[in-house]
Amino acid sequence: MIDLRHPLAVLGARMPWQELEARVAHRFSRKARAGVAMPELDWFGEQVQTSERGSRAGRPRVPLRIMISLLYLKHAFNESDEGVVERWRDTPRWQYFSGLAYYEDRLPCDATTLVKFRQLLGEEGMQELLAQTINVAVELKLIKPQELTRVIVDSTVQPKAIAHPTDSRLLETARVKLVQAAKQVGIDLKQTFAKEGQTLSRQAGRLAHARQFKRMRRVIKRQRTIVARLQREIERKASALAAAARQALTQTLHKAARIVAQSGQRKAVDGQGKLYAWHAPEAECISKGKARQPYEFAVKVGMASTLQGNLIVGARAFHGNPYDGHTLREQLEQATILMQDTGMRPATAFVDLGYRGGWMPTTPRCASCTGARPDASASTKEGCSSGVRPLSPSSATSRWTTACSRSPCSPLR
Repeated sequence: MIDLRHPLAVLGARMPWQELEARVAHRFSRKARAGVAMPELDWFGEQVQTSERGSRAGRPRVPLRIMISLLYLKHAFNESDEGVVERWRDTPRWQYFSGLAYYEDRLPCDATTLVKFRQLLGEEGMQELLAQTINVAVELKLIKPQELTRVIVDSTVQPKAIAHPTDSRLLETARVKLVQAAKQVGIDLKQTFAKEGQTLSRQAGRLAHARQFKRMRRVIKRQRTIVARLQREIERKASALAAAARQALTQTLHKAARIVAQSGQRKAVDGQGKLYAWHAPEAECISKGKARQPYEFAVKVGMASTLQGNLIVGARAFHGNPYDGHTLREQLEQATILMQDTGMRPATAFVDLGYRGGWMPTTPRCASCTGARPDASASTKEGCSSGVRPLSPSSATSRWTTACSRSPCSPLR
């Protein structure tokens, strides 16, 4: 038996599942398939009619409630896609949260289905799920509505699951992807360089380990020549293909060209960022500042949470590794949109000193704290060492708060 007083059981009973399914169902609507043209002769010549085509939709899809529940459970318990489906099979309480009346000893879906579900859901769908989480927290009185007016905004990085991006590894990946793309569209290549490509990749690794960099650069140059040759051959033969086939090759050829160009020099080409992973072109090289790991390949992410209760009210990715202060406006705009059903909006934002210079005149109050208590009594201080100043002191809404290591948060007039 399941204790219905358990927090997960209570949350499952209070979540507006029907409203959630109605708001995201249009993203998973089945596309209508056109019929097959069948010629028919009559008194007036040939007449084209359509006959119904057999359904190729496959097996019925997994219920939306189960998929949405898996996303919540994945993030709530910090599980991977494989881990959350395995744990769902062994946990009756998780199955009750997903809407099942009886325990079933089976997997809800394949782990790869979660990846496809997130891609179809998109950014707007994920924001809708987060907004409903905020509404349920207010409805269950887990947080007071007034607490939504004070938020903490901070940035972090989301590491990508990529191997260390060496030139040799990227060139070998580009060669394999070019050969696969050519095979899919029906292009016959003179040579795929499969054996030579694998051999060169191993040689580059051994020579780098032996610190024989001059010989290693010659190997990488040969790899670059092979990829460029395959790229030119595919471009030449693709001119005789249909427009849809050429469109399918565009992204693959563009990535291969970027890898060839960036492997020939150390700096970025024409101000364009380097490609660090074939499957994750959005990854950036971000400085970590640690001796054991000076940098990491990730995407900058902004988070907004309430000061009391630590409820997440905003989360979004910022591509291109922008300055933290330039992301504050977009982060607060997202939090305002997600809170609109509650009737509240952020009035005070607490940030660290990494956001200096990015204050907005439209923000009623913004705090920058470095170790001081945000709820400390406000007392006017002069000569704060943080050096944060409002952009428009004459504006009535520009009441900024700053903090230094010697004084509590105090408003600057």
